[in-house]
Amino acid sequence: MKFPLASLASRVALALGAAGLLLAGLPALAWQADNGDGSYSNPPLNADYPDPDVIRVGHDFYFATTTFANSPGLRILHSRDLVNWRIAGHVLPRLEGGPAFDLTGGSVYRRGVFAPSLRFHDGEFVIAFTVVGQNTRICRAVQVAGPWRCHSLDRAAFDPGLFFDRDGSAFIATAIGSDGTVTLLSLDKSLSRVTEARKVHYIPGAEGSKLIRRGDWYYLFNAIPRRLAMTISRAKALTGPWETINAIDTATSGGHQGAIVDLADGRWWGFVMQDKPAIGRITNFSPIFWQDDWPVWGTPEAPGRVPARAVKPVQGQPLAQPDTSDEFDRPQLGLQWAWNHNPDDTRWSLAERPGWLRLKATRADGFWTARNTLTQKGQGPYSRGDVRLDLSGLAAGDRCGLGTLGKVNAGIAAVRTEDGRLRLERHTIIDNGDRQPATTLPGPSAALDANGVTLRLEMDFVRARGRLSWLDGEAAKPLGDEFELIYDWRTGTFQGPQVALFCFNTGTGKAGQVDVDWFRFSDKRAE
Repeated sequence: MKFPLASLASRVALALGAAGLLLAGLPALAWQADNGDGSYSNPPLNADYPDPDVIRVGHDFYFATTTFANSPGLRILHSRDLVNWRIAGHVLPRLEGGPAFDLTGGSVYRRGVFAPSLRFHDGEFVIAFTVVGQNTRICRAVQVAGPWRCHSLDRAAFDPGLFFDRDGSAFIATAIGSDGTVTLLSLDKSLSRVTEARKVHYIPGAEGSKLIRRGDWYYLFNAIPRRLAMTISRAKALTGPWETINAIDTATSGGHQGAIVDLADGRWWGFVMQDKPAIGRITNFSPIFWQDDWPVWGTPEAPGRVPARAVKPVQGQPLAQPDTSDEFDRPQLGLQWAWNHNPDDTRWSLAERPGWLRLKATRADGFWTARNTLTQKGQGPYSRGDVRLDLSGLAAGDRCGLGTLGKVNAGIAAVRTEDGRLRLERHTIIDNGDRQPATTLPGPSAALDANGVTLRLEMDFVRARGRLSWLDGEAAKPLGDEFELIYDWRTGTFQGPQVALFCFNTGTGKAGQVDVDWFRFSDKRAE
């Protein structure tokens, strides 16, 4: 389909007026993909939402994504048009499987929950996923917000691709990139037991399998991480024989891991993950067309690539984005927040001081091992987060403040000295992997003469630079130099830089607390 915006006017005039009103009333957003004229710009979510799996139920779309060690785990988003998304909930209230999920005796950064596969079957949402080092789990729920009931299979299926055939038979396709053999697991009706495991195909380096059926054809989508590309295979039977073609890739055409989802009117749309060096792995959405019974990303006029801008697949839906700001005036945390590992629920509260989030300092030898660090995703292309802190409860040795969690962990911490004074201190810690010591860069400090302070984190993903400041009245005073924003799957958290609210104590005396009045997000650059 050609994309002359003028030709859309007559079809979306009413939607435009409503969109304009909605735009005027929305809080600041880092990225609004809906252009308000019947078109959208990729990506719909300009943040690290990796390993996508997207399904349609009626007129609703659901998007499941990897969450690694973050708790709650396994996030699901909801949309009515594949462009405007809100967070619907999380499958796992906590992560299970050992003390490291509680940051006890080690950590599980870069591990945890990977590559979920979401389906809807017999009136229930069904999701399959594998926690690193554990067997594959299958969870079911009537409502996507839960509660979910889960059980484990007798084996680990890497990046499981759950599939229900037309007769209700259930399968999982699985492949790991170090090999590439695609194995088809047959499940019993209760989805609790593998009844057969059969090798059905081989694609060098394949993983991230997704299975779809259209007409008489089965389609198998696989990521090839070593070249950040996608293959598509098809067969008339799940057991093959399969024929395979190369599809798209991150470098030239828009992504590598993903699949396709059908629309209510019978059209199909594609979703695909793309690696970015600063923000992480984003998910793009694309029209597709069919050519000789093969799905092709893009349009006949511009085939083989994800468009930067396209007509929205569904018109007339209101603008939406995941929440960012939080006044902490509700009885629960906003769905945008996640802890760095399972939290110690005795060390935080929204009830002890209504209207405030209280973070009680946890014992830790440093930022990387500090439990109860509260995070949300960095938002591109530019975002600014301000947080207001009451420091009157800080004890000697407490380090509480705002920063980033990722490969480069930069923070600005309020510290109570032994003589009772307050100071602000910068830290920058670069994680170099499990077998290498972290790089710690000393930073400057500044004296505080009041128990209240506003801290600011700026993340410019275009320049791949972050900055930390504190506000003296309306004036922002940077503390230390800018730092890099880096996504690196080998080190850090395997995620793009996350906003981090932290409070820990490295000493042996009585730990204190910090009260957080609000966190306010803006996409406007500070003057």
